[in-house]
Amino acid sequence: MATLFVMQGRDRGKRFELGDLPLSMGRESGNRAQLQDNEVSRRHAEVRKVDGGFVLFDLGSSNGTFVNAQQVSEHKLSTGDRLQLGRTMMVFSDDDSGSLNSLVHEVNIVTHTADDGGSRIVRSVRPDEAAGDLSAGGSAESPWLARARSNLQIMYRTALAVSHTLDIDQLLQRILEMIFEWVEADRGCVMMIDHETGELTPIASRNRRGVKVDERLAISRTILDFVMDHKEGVLTSDARDDSRWDATDGSIVTLGVREAICVPLQGRYGIVGVIYIDTYTPPGKSLERRIGNRFSEEHLKLMVAIGHQAALAVEDTSYYSAMVQAERLAAMGQTIATLSHHIKNILQGIRGGSFLIEEGLRVTDNDVVRKGWRIVEKNQERISNLVMDMLTFSKQREPDPVAADMNECVSDVVELMQTRAHEAEVELLFHPFEGLPLLMADPDLLHRAILNVVTNAIDACEKQPGGKVEVSVTYLPSEKLLRIAVADNGEGIQPDDIKKIFSVFESRKGARGTGLGLPVSQKILREHGGDVRVESTVGAGSTFYLEIPAHLPDASKTSNTLFSPPEMPQ
Repeated sequence: MATLFVMQGRDRGKRFELGDLPLSMGRESGNRAQLQDNEVSRRHAEVRKVDGGFVLFDLGSSNGTFVNAQQVSEHKLSTGDRLQLGRTMMVFSDDDSGSLNSLVHEVNIVTHTADDGGSRIVRSVRPDEAAGDLSAGGSAESPWLARARSNLQIMYRTALAVSHTLDIDQLLQRILEMIFEWVEADRGCVMMIDHETGELTPIASRNRRGVKVDERLAISRTILDFVMDHKEGVLTSDARDDSRWDATDGSIVTLGVREAICVPLQGRYGIVGVIYIDTYTPPGKSLERRIGNRFSEEHLKLMVAIGHQAALAVEDTSYYSAMVQAERLAAMGQTIATLSHHIKNILQGIRGGSFLIEEGLRVTDNDVVRKGWRIVEKNQERISNLVMDMLTFSKQREPDPVAADMNECVSDVVELMQTRAHEAEVELLFHPFEGLPLLMADPDLLHRAILNVVTNAIDACEKQPGGKVEVSVTYLPSEKLLRIAVADNGEGIQPDDIKKIFSVFESRKGARGTGLGLPVSQKILREHGGDVRVESTVGAGSTFYLEIPAHLPDASKTSNTLFSPPEMPQ
């Protein structure tokens, strides 16, 4: 389906689907794509279906509608087009455009055969080796070829740098370092456009090692404005005498700029910033003898190419950040919707129980009061379990291991669930492991993990005649493993569902399930260095295996803790 994905602006991360057209965009709530942008008109633009394609129409907006940095009143959209409304930038994508022909059925990957021509691998190169190979030239190599090889190496290193990080600050600092290795500049700076204000903001700067610059780097507005307005890089070999700069503007002379290169960070959709380098002449020394120029047109061309590579990386990172934001918004929406549904059901149960209590008190019928109170208690337990599961799942915490009796921990869970099992007419049995030593574990966390699995097992047997749940503990000292098995003879789990049961909010229990129990149990077991396995047969039942490493406590610490003599009074 065709979509508009917001990459910049207050609505970054939102996705508007173009299934039901026309799609109006603007500040007013009546727009299907409402944008939180003060520079967008109330009804700014609209996308309509025309002759099988998607066409963008400006609706007489105050600040105009732009596609790929060009103002338009009407424009047929293509995949990749960038729409700019105020400070909001969106990218158009049409998955059904069919512009790319699939070659899946036209390519065969064949195994080795006797008549394959004897093909063999003769050389392999790692990415880090390739840059070194590019710089290796012979002594008889021509100067032109040597420069070409050097330029290719710079571009290759730039490509590696932009592909190895999603941290924009780190990336731009690394690019400045490479530029300083290659060109003899005294000062350099990378500036990015602030999408809120539209102004250039310094992100990374550097001075050549050994060059003393007493003041902060001050960049001439004249040069920056020229690059931004003309969208092209500039080289000045003598900035004070360059005819492109305003003769009445003394900033270049007063700033001590002798040579300068400034190039735009030009990406797919526009300029995202600039790279600036210059040579510095301290005030009072401008009349000293001239030194040969350090910058050349070759430097300028390569700087423009580097700026383009950096801009593409910045755009990719912005797109990635917007995608992450979109996923977070979607996850948050799903979480709120699911939890609201469960809490609503619990509140309805509490309201029903309260009504019974009120009626029982009105007619002085204690049986009705008890029935209502049991309903309230049951729903109080449900909301308590929901809150505990939410807290356990959301917190990243390290277990607090102590010397624990795991037979006792599992026994506590079974004893706690006996009433629930009795109400569901399910037989709940426990088989402890005889001679189980104390093991290092967090019994509180494991209690929660075992409780969730046992609860699910009882629920699975509730509709089964002769329902039975058996919980057993097994200690495998040779494997240094503790295994807790929870087996039921319920209806079993479909093979396709086994892959989903540990996903958050996946539940097959309808209104009774929250979809948090098994993910929480898995999380707790993995925090202990273990995991949860499941074996299930449809119509016969399921067995869940909760396994953790069996670590024995330090004998000296245990003995000191358990048998330390009482402190004698002074």
